[in-house]
Amino acid sequence: MNTKYIDLVNQTFDFPQEEFTLKNNSLQFHDIDLMQLIETYKSPLKFTYLPQISVNIQKAKRWFEKAFQNNDYQGKYSYCYCTKSSHFKHVLYEALKNDIHIETSSAFDIDIVERLKKEGKITDETFVLSNGFKRAQYITNIARLINNGHKNCIPIIDNYEEIDLLSNEIQKSFNIGIRIASEEEPKFEFYTSRLGIGYKNIVPFYKNQIKNNKKVTLSMLHFFINTGIRDNAYYWNELSKCLKVYTSLKKICPSLNSLNIGGGFPIKNSLAFDFDYEYMIDEIVNQIKLACEEEEVEVPHIFTEFGSFTVGESGGAIYEILYQKQQNDREKWNMINSSFITTLPDTWAINKRFIMLPVNRWNDTYERVLLGGLTCDSDDYYNSEQHMNAIYLPKFNKEKPLYIGFFNTGAYQETIGGFGGLQHCLIPSPKHILIDRDVDGKLSTELFSEQQRSEDLLKILGYDH
Repeated sequence: MNTKYIDLVNQTFDFPQEEFTLKNNSLQFHDIDLMQLIETYKSPLKFTYLPQISVNIQKAKRWFEKAFQNNDYQGKYSYCYCTKSSHFKHVLYEALKNDIHIETSSAFDIDIVERLKKEGKITDETFVLSNGFKRAQYITNIARLINNGHKNCIPIIDNYEEIDLLSNEIQKSFNIGIRIASEEEPKFEFYTSRLGIGYKNIVPFYKNQIKNNKKVTLSMLHFFINTGIRDNAYYWNELSKCLKVYTSLKKICPSLNSLNIGGGFPIKNSLAFDFDYEYMIDEIVNQIKLACEEEEVEVPHIFTEFGSFTVGESGGAIYEILYQKQQNDREKWNMINSSFITTLPDTWAINKRFIMLPVNRWNDTYERVLLGGLTCDSDDYYNSEQHMNAIYLPKFNKEKPLYIGFFNTGAYQETIGGFGGLQHCLIPSPKHILIDRDVDGKLSTELFSEQQRSEDLLKILGYDH
């Protein structure tokens, strides 16, 4: 009878997979011995596998190169990384090894850009696309960057006042983009995005504020879909509306030469994940070309802004099952030695799914469980609602420690969770490990941050001055 955890996985999914394999009854992630990582650094811990960032960037670049060839597309492609997904230095350093560009969201992002320039990681030729609603400091920082000679900083206009605000502080002529306020999916609580300018208002906006403004040149139209790039009627309908705006604008604005198709790719959130990236990219490129040919305008250069796709699949979190609570005749709660609310806040805030697998004991029998965090909050759990299917793990045995891993957690979790700050119920942030490979493929690990101490939290709270 097949009662082992490995039997369950083999019956349910194609396994092993590219990044997940087994060795000595334990899980390997990109050939990283996770049990050895636990033995070295203890749990709970988070890790970032840096090489995966470059792997994903290069995949996307190859897919677009292939799509351009298949469709005889004459524009250029530029890959931008959305820094808001993870601002950490180690993430930017790895990403920038791949000849990419940057999308920013707020004033402090520009300070990071200037630091990267100073350290030689980017140049004046690197595109810096400055998105978001711009408050005074953000305007000032963008102006400083352009005034100091950054040729390819393009503020993406979000509202009708930003051109004047930027013009007041920028001392030379400059390029801009316009963000389209896309319509949201029917299930949303509102119809139109709060960001950008409505479809039917963009051409009048250009005529009224940009066409005769000698200081400003419109070079980019920015199209962002909140749900990301998906093969559904909603996405294709919004792209079609965007292309109508682009071709209409291009006919009266010769300087317009770029289309930024913001909205990221999905990342793997289960062993059953299946998304045809190549098809989607090929079809997007094809639709852009067809729309431009029909309206007899030149095709635009294509920019993408991938955040989660860039960094998400590089991250992971590992916990130990501390204890099992049998709360009734059906529900068993496996308690982890950390908190989901504080370390994987997206599981609590938006019911986001991550790949969850045991690290060890794959040859043991399994049971159905719920997973609970350490805080006293009833929402600190991860169950079948997030996981879609029931959660099964090797049976709890207090004599045999069980470790579990959550994978592809590299985007947003640290910033949303308030890295280095206060945590709910003062549960400390776990230690964070950086994992890299040298030119020969040999693995190396580095402790990026220790687990928070009581002293760290007391100082933030004002008890220790």
